[in-house]
Amino acid sequence: MAKKTKTTANTATTFSKETYLQWFEMMYRIRRFEEQAFMVYQVQRKIRGFLHLCIGQEAIYAGMMSACRPDDAWITAYRQHGTALAKGISPRAAMAELFGKYTGNVKGKGGSMHYFDASLRYYGGHGIVGGQIGLGAGIALADQYQGKDSVTLCLFGDGAARQGMLHEAYNMAMTWKLPVIYICENNKYAMGTSVERTSNVQDIYKLGLGYEMPSYQVDGMNPEAVHEAIAKAAQHAREGKGPTFLEINTYRYKGHSMSDPSKYRTKDEEKAYKEQDPIMVVERKLLSLGMEQTALDALREQINAEIADSIDFADKSPLPPATELYTDNYTQADYPFIMD
Repeated sequence: MAKKTKTTANTATTFSKETYLQWFEMMYRIRRFEEQAFMVYQVQRKIRGFLHLCIGQEAIYAGMMSACRPDDAWITAYRQHGTALAKGISPRAAMAELFGKYTGNVKGKGGSMHYFDASLRYYGGHGIVGGQIGLGAGIALADQYQGKDSVTLCLFGDGAARQGMLHEAYNMAMTWKLPVIYICENNKYAMGTSVERTSNVQDIYKLGLGYEMPSYQVDGMNPEAVHEAIAKAAQHAREGKGPTFLEINTYRYKGHSMSDPSKYRTKDEEKAYKEQDPIMVVERKLLSLGMEQTALDALREQINAEIADSIDFADKSPLPPATELYTDNYTQADYPFIMD
């Protein structure tokens, strides 16, 4: 049976300055995108509906980006702006989707929770808590059936780890040795209730042990640790050995959603996590490797301009035409029994 292993920042891999710079750029892009989305939602009120921010969790997506291949599939929950940007969806398309505009990632029909791009093998955010856990097994099964060596990364939160779907999917994934990496982004509070109050099993990685699935805890505030854990799990899957479960411990700085004032957390707790902010940690590493502060500041300004452009693009883009109500639902080719 797999045993508990904590992946730490003291990894065996030596990463290049270029990799750290790639991580810094991606994490800052995600952070700035979400900060500006927060402002547009709260102040300008041009984004409506649900908006779940992943500020503080950026190291997970940076580590995933560098450890995966482009043909690996990603599927996640509704807190998904970070995964979408890391997988290659542009800030313009992502922001326009938040505005509900026709130039959005899914033509303004999905909003914050339902980005999707099959060409990137990004199979979306999902509003049904835990629903994507079974879908992740299905995507991996399809790849296995077609003889591909692609891996599926399926993300969910600590709240979704309490869903029955997890157990059914884990049983199937282990029985059929599916090439899937299950990732629990444990940000400690689900919708606002702490892990300690929702289950007797507080170390969530242990849920995989009942299926003899290799299961590990990972430092989610560190892209080095995330990269190493995912690279190891991906190799395991590509060798036909089946799934891995990673409990990636992280922290969100904002509330569960825009209506959550986060009063269930202490200021001291928030301060302790912000002192290990992944962007700050990687910036310090880059400076120690000889990167000039002026170069990092210039990169920040470039990304700031990129996100400002995405807001301007979204604001000026058209709303979906009324005819779009009837597209992207069913097709005659897929469902020949549907009459014209």
